[in-house]
Amino acid sequence: MRKLSYITGLLLGSLCVVHAQTQDSLDLRKGILAEARYLKSIYKTDEAIEKLSELVKPEGFDEDVLSELADCHFQSGDYESAAGTYFLLSSRAPDNILYKIRQMQTYARIKAWPQSIQAGREILQLDSIPAVLSFIGDSFRQMESADSALWYYRRSLAMRPMNESVVAKAVNVLIGKGDYDGAISLTGAFLAEDPDNTLVAPLKGLSYYRKGDYESAISVFQRQEDIGNDTYPIHYYLGQSYWHTKVMYRAEEELLTAWQIDSSDVNLAYSIAAVKSDGYRPFEKEVKPWLDKAWEMIQPDPATMSRLHQQYGLGYYRRQDSWDKAIEHYKEAYRYNPKFISALSTIAYCYEIKKDYKHALEWYEKYLKVATPGSQGYEFATKSIDYLKGELFMEENE
Repeated sequence: MRKLSYITGLLLGSLCVVHAQTQDSLDLRKGILAEARYLKSIYKTDEAIEKLSELVKPEGFDEDVLSELADCHFQSGDYESAAGTYFLLSSRAPDNILYKIRQMQTYARIKAWPQSIQAGREILQLDSIPAVLSFIGDSFRQMESADSALWYYRRSLAMRPMNESVVAKAVNVLIGKGDYDGAISLTGAFLAEDPDNTLVAPLKGLSYYRKGDYESAISVFQRQEDIGNDTYPIHYYLGQSYWHTKVMYRAEEELLTAWQIDSSDVNLAYSIAAVKSDGYRPFEKEVKPWLDKAWEMIQPDPATMSRLHQQYGLGYYRRQDSWDKAIEHYKEAYRYNPKFISALSTIAYCYEIKKDYKHALEWYEKYLKVATPGSQGYEFATKSIDYLKGELFMEENE
């Protein structure tokens, strides 16, 4: 009996030690979690991840720790790690909608559209959420699957018909498909409740414009302008619509207003020139300046073009068998950048290799006119000219 009591005492003592150790580890875990959550709240996510990693054990599954870790990865922009962690969480807790939503979002952030769609569909098996339907539509749209995107947008709108952003997405898909009547119909249902909506109404105007119904487009865009929608697309398409209906003074007025908002569109500069021309404005004074603006906007950057042609020329030059192509590109490099005078001597040398001494002499002389006397290039060209003159003299007297 005494021995049994002794053994019992040892067992009880052992259990107390185990309990104490377990309680200590629980307290440690609780403290690390609290500290990590605080660090995450003040956007010190790297430090939070470091803390949480201390609690990750290969033999265990701590949902709270992994959830915080996944959220930290998501917050810090490490979407690959976030996606993997949310996948693990979703596998162990398949009915947790939040994990699946995060999984769907992280896949989208890394442009893994099929995986994002699959995660979204798994959510829909648990709950019909309009935002998830729209999100799946967005993923299909990124994959250029217009019909599938439209199908999910319509399902979302069936649940929340007055969601202007989803209506706008669906209408843009329809416009992209060339279904202008479908786009007008969809905007009409929404605008019946909110007629002056500044996101959806302009899309209705754009649908009319693309359809060629310019009078209806004017009606929509003019109303938007009247209520204070002073954006570039309103003035641009209103101007274009007035141009198509031959109301030149209004077309010019609206297009010039659009130019004040954004002067980077070459088509707008051309349109202004064309409207002025159709209105019989003086060519030199009013039309040509706008044509010049359009012309300048489509011209490539001279320095960039010169460098590109220089590299083309250098490549053909090094081949030692494409002298004509090398000459062509070095001429263009010099045309775009007249300060690139070494192109002249290179062109001359290419002609010399081709034994076209007449053109070689011509280009060496061009080089000497702009080169610095006494420079290495100047001396080389001078000696080359002397040699070429001798060769030409011999050719003439053969």
